[in-house]
Amino acid sequence: MSIHVALTHITHYRYDRLVSLSPQSVRLRPAPHCRTRILGYSLNVQPAKHFINWQQDPQANYLARLTFPDQTRELRIEVDLVAEMSVYNPFDFFLEPYAQHFPFNYEAGEARELAPYLTQLPATPRVASYLESIPREQASTIDFLVALNMRLSRDIRYLIRMEPGVQTPETTLSAASGSCRDSSWLLAQLLRHLGLATRFVSGYLIQLTPDVKSLDGPSGPAADFTDLHAWCEVYLPGAGWIGLDPTSGLLAGEGHIPLACTPEPSTAAPVSGLVAESEVEFTHTMKINRVWEAPRVTKPYTEEQWAAVEKLGHEIDAQLQAQDVRLTMGGEPTFVSIDDPDGAQWNTAALGPDKRSLSIDLYKRLMAEYAPSGLAHFGQGKWYPGEPLPRWSLNCYWRRDGEPIWRTPALLSDESNSGASHDTAQHFLRTVATRLGLSPTFVFAAYEDAFYYMWKERRLPSNVDPFESRLDDEGERKRLMRIFEHGLDRPAGYIFPVGRDPAGERWQTSPWFLRQERCYLVPGDSPLGFRLPLDSLPWAAAGDFPYINPPDPTQAFPPLAPYAEIRQQLREPHAPNSLPAAGAVAVADDFTAAQIAAAEIEETRNAAAPTSDVPTPARRDDVDPTRRPKLRESAGWVTRTAMCAEARNGVLYIFMPPTGRLEDYLELVTAIEATAASLSQPIVMEGYEPPRDPRLNSFRVTPDPGVVEVNIHPSANWDELVKRTTHLYEQARQSRLTSEKFMLDGRHTGTGGGNHFVLGGATPTDSPFLRRPDLLRSLLSYWHNHPSLSYLFSGLFIGPTSQAPRVDEARNDSLYELELAFGELPPAGRDCPPWLADRIFRNLLTDVTGNTHRAEFCVDKLYSPDGPTGRLGLLELRAFEMPPHERMSLTQQLLLRSLIARFWQTPYTPPRLARWGTELHDRFMLPYFVERDFADVLEEQAAAGFPLRQDWFAPHFEFRFPKYGEFAAPGVDIELRQALEPWHVMGEEGAPGGTVRFVDSSVERLQVKARCLAPDR
Repeated sequence: MSIHVALTHITHYRYDRLVSLSPQSVRLRPAPHCRTRILGYSLNVQPAKHFINWQQDPQANYLARLTFPDQTRELRIEVDLVAEMSVYNPFDFFLEPYAQHFPFNYEAGEARELAPYLTQLPATPRVASYLESIPREQASTIDFLVALNMRLSRDIRYLIRMEPGVQTPETTLSAASGSCRDSSWLLAQLLRHLGLATRFVSGYLIQLTPDVKSLDGPSGPAADFTDLHAWCEVYLPGAGWIGLDPTSGLLAGEGHIPLACTPEPSTAAPVSGLVAESEVEFTHTMKINRVWEAPRVTKPYTEEQWAAVEKLGHEIDAQLQAQDVRLTMGGEPTFVSIDDPDGAQWNTAALGPDKRSLSIDLYKRLMAEYAPSGLAHFGQGKWYPGEPLPRWSLNCYWRRDGEPIWRTPALLSDESNSGASHDTAQHFLRTVATRLGLSPTFVFAAYEDAFYYMWKERRLPSNVDPFESRLDDEGERKRLMRIFEHGLDRPAGYIFPVGRDPAGERWQTSPWFLRQERCYLVPGDSPLGFRLPLDSLPWAAAGDFPYINPPDPTQAFPPLAPYAEIRQQLREPHAPNSLPAAGAVAVADDFTAAQIAAAEIEETRNAAAPTSDVPTPARRDDVDPTRRPKLRESAGWVTRTAMCAEARNGVLYIFMPPTGRLEDYLELVTAIEATAASLSQPIVMEGYEPPRDPRLNSFRVTPDPGVVEVNIHPSANWDELVKRTTHLYEQARQSRLTSEKFMLDGRHTGTGGGNHFVLGGATPTDSPFLRRPDLLRSLLSYWHNHPSLSYLFSGLFIGPTSQAPRVDEARNDSLYELELAFGELPPAGRDCPPWLADRIFRNLLTDVTGNTHRAEFCVDKLYSPDGPTGRLGLLELRAFEMPPHERMSLTQQLLLRSLIARFWQTPYTPPRLARWGTELHDRFMLPYFVERDFADVLEEQAAAGFPLRQDWFAPHFEFRFPKYGEFAAPGVDIELRQALEPWHVMGEEGAPGGTVRFVDSSVERLQVKARCLAPDR
């Protein structure tokens, strides 16, 4: 992904009289070892009457020797060249074994040949002192050189010095300043005194404005820039001459174009020669222009291109709206760390030490944009086999009607220590109980199971201390240390049983009547609310058990009450005389807990009697919540859901109980916020999430192996899609998360995670795939007949065992069955039950193991009759890798929107699906065939009225199939590009805790494209 730049350098001497010129030596042609590819070069000299002889000096630099037969009034030398600015890795080399650590000695033959580059000036006092300060302990040669180069860039201040010549190293060190040629000659002499052959380099420096500004440190020039520059090169056995630029402290890169490399600065002058005595006017001009830019991931489109994309996006929007498609699009983009791309947590591990903190930073930025008055919920995520603990999930919820859920963001902690203790937890829950009009007596302490941990301690080896790190199981070691440091006699947290009464009219609470005197938690590391001893609660018959059923997402939902109305229903905190002080845990010995509870209930009711016109819900007094159930009596009145409070690391965590209705959940949240405000206590909300409800919008940030995944909320139109995608990428970058990384061999890839697109409607009944199942058939058929759609945007892991296999990669006979399934769908426009699409496609859209989630088209959340969480009307397209730039993602989504608009109007129903057979992995693994097939897709879209241009997808093609290089022989052009290679699962092998199956990624495929190659050669 290169940029072609045109450089013009003019050196002009004007004399006040006719003068004679001696032969002039011009060193302004890129040296033979220049790593930056020079596409064109010309040297124009005035006066026109001259002779030129191209030579190579003793160091193999190109030298133009100019001879002028006549006198002249001017000498004008103009250099024009075109350079291909393509990034290369300056560390791409391997040193000889004896040179891998400094200090080292050159071999005898090398030392003889390098003698001119080892010549030293006398070590003057400051030079000797500086040499003494350089550490001589054995170190990696590369690390030593990088450190010395950076140190010199800090110690010597750069300045523009117009005086001729080069300062001595002593002068440069004394002034602590110098031009580029001064600091380069200083570094060359230091390295020679250290025994390293070094040469002085004069050349061009090209600096282009960056596409993306740096997060830390300088971002480079504000405009494209070029000038003559100096640096030095050190000879390393196995690597050759390596450029070091002490002005910047960096290694020489593609912007350093060497012109002359010599042992002494005096022989590297751009122009040298004699002139007769005269007055001279000297001018020097340099300029640079970009003549061509390859599509690249940092700047995939010009502004003109993007304006055309935006225009088509709005046109497709208008067509979707006119056809009443009601399409919404969300996604699951993934990101990795900028600072630790090689860490396990950013390659293979789902969890890691920095992943949560970076995710919280991104979460706060997104919440500030979309839900400043929303609810922050830090809950549990997925729990996969083999992982010791569930993953976390940072969830944000806000109301679609614009009403706030939580008014005071400062009371939502970011998990920083606020000094909370277990007394804080008890007092908090007692205050919440009072605000809900319930007795705070039923708030009780929960303890870690002392008997279990005493048993665990007794089972430890006699010579192992549980406080030491000598246990094999890291999780068990940390758990035991945490429990024993906290103390088994201290409460782990507090529990407040709370729930709606069977009629749903009011809140209720009750004792739990546990067998043991104390409430002992289930051993584990999860939050307290997930470890409650619910099996020990009194038995209740199935008919009396208060099951909580999630609401049907297809039902009609009434508007939610305004925030102010919910807040008005709460009671102000009231402390009856019989209540113990906040934080106390003891009660009088001559009263039972039930008696105290009954007294508090009565007193709380009297204190909470309405004093205004606020309506009070009717209460049922026929059940005494403090009554202990009799033997074999169904205890249906016992409240079995609970709010919990737990102080961990100085942070107060409030565990939310499950609720069947969103209205109940919001009322509990409002009571918690009011309590947090009255106590000035920041909290973190965890536990159960709000019931899934179309009146709420949400996003979440979760960990996945090697990445952080953001489940962004859906967008209903193109403008929303552009704004949210652009904002997400930028905020992730500000959080030091990126959408790209580099493999060990330097290949540029995405995050390694997906960028799955989720298509649906605002509600399940609005979903275009439930209203028109033939739309799903059209997409399936078109994707199958055009394999470029499966492979152009996918990640490296493709094939039958990948995360998103094609239908014909999973089973050989699936195409015939899929054609039969298509026949069961009603024609477009005819009524269709919403469950039909799920039943037809569920067993066909799977991987080879039958996993419905690991499929190119995932229908898990379309309309599964098995439960409401699967009846969301959503189709997930999983064969999309995370693109490195937001505009590349948006063009992918534009393609999807255009296909949906096209197939909504004209369904794609081929009589028979293509049987690709082995051609699938023979032809379409090569970029040539992918490009040709995708060109057919764009041509068909243009014919249907959606003129997507091929150059809009050139960045995707270059990113997916990077060009390794090209060369030309007489009459033959050869191009090498990365191709695709399916990764297959190998046989299972034994591993600690079970078996594993490795993926074979050892083979890579390369496309060799030849033009005009004779077939018989």
